[in-house]
Amino acid sequence: MSEKTDNRKTDMLVENHPLNQIKRTVAVLSGKGGVGKSLITALLAVYMQRTGKYRVGVMDADITGPSIPKLFGADDFRPKATDQGMFPVRTHSDIQLMSINLLLESPDAPVLWRGPLLGNVIKQFWNEVIWGDLDFMFLDMPPGTGDVPLTVFQSLPLDGIIIVASPQELVSMIVKKAINMAQMMSIPIIGLIENMSHTVCPHCGKEIALFGESHTEDVAKQFNIPFLGKMPIDPDLARLSDEGHIERIHKYYLNDALAALEKMPVHGGISYAERECAELEQKESIRNEENNNEQKENMNSEDKIMRIAVAAEAGVVSQHFGHCEGFTIVDVQDNKPVKEEFLANPGHKPGLLPKLLHEKKVNVVIAGGMGGGAIELFNENCIDVITGAEGEVAAVIDQYLAGDLVSSGSVCHEHSHSDSCGGH
Repeated sequence: MSEKTDNRKTDMLVENHPLNQIKRTVAVLSGKGGVGKSLITALLAVYMQRTGKYRVGVMDADITGPSIPKLFGADDFRPKATDQGMFPVRTHSDIQLMSINLLLESPDAPVLWRGPLLGNVIKQFWNEVIWGDLDFMFLDMPPGTGDVPLTVFQSLPLDGIIIVASPQELVSMIVKKAINMAQMMSIPIIGLIENMSHTVCPHCGKEIALFGESHTEDVAKQFNIPFLGKMPIDPDLARLSDEGHIERIHKYYLNDALAALEKMPVHGGISYAERECAELEQKESIRNEENNNEQKENMNSEDKIMRIAVAAEAGVVSQHFGHCEGFTIVDVQDNKPVKEEFLANPGHKPGLLPKLLHEKKVNVVIAGGMGGGAIELFNENCIDVITGAEGEVAAVIDQYLAGDLVSSGSVCHEHSHSDSCGGH
């Protein structure tokens, strides 16, 4: 088993449904009732689902006092039963829910069961419900440290718990019981949240501590656990909860708690943020490797291609290199022409043509005649020169590829100096 169950009796753990893969299981609990743990559970689920990065489910483990369906407006929803198991209901934002209230004829019907029956329902919610692939499973726990919390701690492979408290001194004492229970059961404590910390005056904006001075943060420091922030008493939250529209919350609370959840390890010990960075690095590495391979292929391809430029005039080899109409440039691969283009003669300018054809990656220049200076310039640019050619360009190319075209060393003497054609 993973580290989260090393210090518990593994033979008491309940196997999950074979169709489920739940990556993180988080219980939200409190030492006493009435501190708003169901609201905190619902908000955490809503915020995590809203990121678009996670698939989220909520198990209502408070069998005798279920309130999760009400918060999500799902009291009238019903799970679908199949031969393989039962499917949870889905909320308006596609959060998956399972609660005893979804199985009762009326949400007002009491659950008059003793402890063992309550524990069995929790186990059934775990191994008979088809949750599928979830990134986060939040469990809304019943208050206190009784039968159901003990069953959950012993039977489910919890990744961590979040403890909810209110500011009163009495609550702080009860919170310590919940912390001690979690530590005795070797359950990691993600952190402590204080609910109903204060309210905000609608007239002046001043924060008012209705329950007096807070001691929750001191308790967190005492036990060396993270303090994940304070939640105010917000009339908007109360209204949305009563209406079953908690998913419509437009205010953002619990940022520290959300950050702590995102850092939680998944199977393999990697958090979402770490996994995302690793995936980005891997994708970048793959892209770089693909680019390098593409560049190598292009280089290899270019190395295999020979580019021949023929001084041409009306489709035949020009006898006056510098005065030709232009150059028929032919790409040759595997000793066969594969591509052809025509480059117009840019005009009379000393040294221009050798440089221009070098930039075009030409390997060989074929012409009728060429000045000795031009030949030297082409050679300096790593371009071979064939002179003495005549006839149609296509036929001359074929002759060259067949090895039948030999340079005559013909020099153009049209001008008074033999090297003058090198300027064309």
